[in-house]
Amino acid sequence: MNVKKQFKEGLITQNPVLVQLLGMCSTMAITTTLFNGIGMGISVTVILTCCNIVISLLRKVIPSKIRIAAYVVVIAGFVTIVDLLIQAYLPDLSSSLGVFIPLIVVNCIILGRAEAFSSKNGVAASALDGIFQGIGYTWVLVVMSVVREFLGSGSFGGGILNGGAGIQIFPSEYGAMLLVLPFGGFLMLGSLIALVQWALRRSEEKKNQEVAK
Repeated sequence: MNVKKQFKEGLITQNPVLVQLLGMCSTMAITTTLFNGIGMGISVTVILTCCNIVISLLRKVIPSKIRIAAYVVVIAGFVTIVDLLIQAYLPDLSSSLGVFIPLIVVNCIILGRAEAFSSKNGVAASALDGIFQGIGYTWVLVVMSVVREFLGSGSFGGGILNGGAGIQIFPSEYGAMLLVLPFGGFLMLGSLIALVQWALRRSEEKKNQEVAK
């Protein structure tokens, strides 16, 4: 088990959103405030980690022919638990995220990690994979939320700071309102993907040049 490698993969080289291109629908839809980004990121991280652990424990028991259906049942169970907890203790977050919490059941990140990793590895490695992939997903949401909220409405920390109103840095009428619309999500996500792909390519080229020397 290589913890350092798993951490690097989750955050950068195999980032679920920017490299694997999974879970992009919710990423673009809910990243309008910091509250939404953090809430969704933590929810997915908790569900992903718990599902990875359970699926890893059951990987030798689940018949291969029904493994996907079994994974979906496990995921749906944890999604239901998290959804009910959010409704009970964070009703504002539940209202803000709406249907996107229940839709975590079909989030390709969780099902993808179940099939690609936890069904083939031990409990400890699967738990770390869930945590690191979740952190990688969360930081993308947070960056997108902060940029879209700041440039789109001139505020920061919506839903968290200043009684939920956020800190108004400049008048909202001067903001690029396009960024808080769906198109802004496409634009922001595309820019991040391009930036990370460029950085990974540069890093690979540099390694190849060092080997050539």
